[in-house]
Amino acid sequence: MHLPPLSLPLLLLLAALAAATTTFRPDWNRLQGLARARVEVKAFVTQDIPLYHNLVMKHLPGADPELVLLGHRFEELERIPLSDMTREEINALVQELGFYRKAAPEDPVPPEYMRAPARPAEGAPDRADL
Repeated sequence: MHLPPLSLPLLLLLAALAAATTTFRPDWNRLQGLARARVEVKAFVTQDIPLYHNLVMKHLPGADPELVLLGHRFEELERIPLSDMTREEINALVQELGFYRKAAPEDPVPPEYMRAPARPAEGAPDRADL
C-alpha cells in the first residue's frame, strides 16, 4: 500500500495527538480544590468584608488573594495568602487579628474599636495620656 505524501505527515500528527491526549491526566481533585478556594475567597470578599471595620478590599486583576496588614503609617507589616483558606478560616483569622465585626454593614462601631486592630507599639506606655 502506498500513501500519498501529504497523508503520511497527517497520519503522524494524528498519532502524536492521540498519544498526547492519552498520557495527560489532570488532577481533578486539585482543580476542584482551586475552584472551591476561589468561591470561598469570593464569598468572604463580597459578603464578609463589609461587616469588618477598617478592612478594605483592593482588587488586583490576576493576583492571588492575600491579606496585607498595614501599620498606622500605611507601611506594610505582613502578607497572608488566602488562596488555600476557607471562608470560615479567613473570618477566624481576621477576628484573631483584632478586626471588629459588625452585625450589619451600616451598624455603628463602638468608640473603643474605632482604631482596631491597632495595637500599641512595644515598649509604649499602657495609657495614652502618658
